[in-house]
Amino acid sequence: MTIVADILVGLVALIHLYILVLEMFLWTSPRARAGFGTTKEFAEETKTLAANQGLYNGFLALALAWGLIAGEFQLQLYGLVCVIIAGLYGAATASKRILFVQVVPGALALVALLLAR
Repeated sequence: MTIVADILVGLVALIHLYILVLEMFLWTSPRARAGFGTTKEFAEETKTLAANQGLYNGFLALALAWGLIAGEFQLQLYGLVCVIIAGLYGAATASKRILFVQVVPGALALVALLLAR
């Protein structure tokens, strides 16, 4: 179960690293606009806010990666709980898609992490 937990935690870290790239560097690109459902004008007006949001996603990815590399259960636990809470808030306020992109993978990784313990 430890291998499954490590793979899932790593996957969640990669998802958040990808979100960081989209929000910090590609926010105004057609790919990011399609993924987030924004217009060109809106993306241009909000790119500073999106970059800030991307930075936070990077911190989540870092916590998870650091927890994996160091074998730190509590750091992985912290990262996954933060991912799930942020995802629930995002799903409630921005888009229900966040449940499937962020919350479900985070919850699966959390269950696997707890079972592996």
